[in-house]
Amino acid sequence: MSAGLFTIASITHENHTVKAVLQINVDDPILKGHFPGHPVVPGASMLQVIKEVLEEALQTPLQLKKGTQLKFMNLVDPTKTTEVQVEVSYHMKEDGIHANAKLSTGDTVCFKLQGTFTDQR
Repeated sequence: MSAGLFTIASITHENHTVKAVLQINVDDPILKGHFPGHPVVPGASMLQVIKEVLEEALQTPLQLKKGTQLKFMNLVDPTKTTEVQVEVSYHMKEDGIHANAKLSTGDTVCFKLQGTFTDQR
């Protein structure tokens, strides 16, 4: 899967946990405008790629129904790192897919999400 800004380099899915390594496309146009001369990965892109990693693992289109916790903790500077890791643990419940996720660069957590996704099939 390629999301424009991110490409999944590897993905594993086991026991309701998805782990993925993503490559950042440093030439993606979004980085040229966010911010000119000092690019950072937009927070909305971090949220989007977590959704896309979970969609890839579950093989179904999803929509974020409720974000109970969204924490942008550290910037992702594509001039310093071109790889990020995503980890999503989830549980199927009556009202949707409850997920806890994080996007990190090495040992540094950059974004955390707790939320509920709904199947869009």
